[in-house]
Amino acid sequence: MSSTAKWNYKGKEFKDSDIPEGAVGFIYIMSAIIDGKSVLYIGKKNFFSNVKRALGKKALAMTTDKRLKKYKTVITPDYRNYFSSNKILKEAHKNGINIKREILRICYSGMELTYQETKHQFMYEVLEKEEYLNGNILGKFFRFK
Repeated sequence: MSSTAKWNYKGKEFKDSDIPEGAVGFIYIMSAIIDGKSVLYIGKKNFFSNVKRALGKKALAMTTDKRLKKYKTVITPDYRNYFSSNKILKEAHKNGINIKREILRICYSGMELTYQETKHQFMYEVLEKEEYLNGNILGKFFRFK
């Protein structure tokens, strides 16, 4: 795929080592040219997710209490290969279209993440401008015509 897999923040490539201590996620803007038209999308993304991994045979054999969980929870970086929840952008990425991914703001709590996403979506007037692919804000405010 020709789509770039890097994130940019303040004009530089963003790496795992750039994640500030205590940060939970970020507000982003993605842009692409699809069918000759420039499109944008503003959203939020957590840096990490909790993934359940099945315990191996050795670990299971060592468990004496059969009521215990058969998996362990592993925290993994979740943002690297993320190309939005928007169907159009996901499809564009699958088709090799270059998508520019930029971090606008880093957030330190889930509440801040939701607030800043909403603030940025209203600031950028995502429901009023045709180039934005956002269809709603918080599931309460929708694109109007």
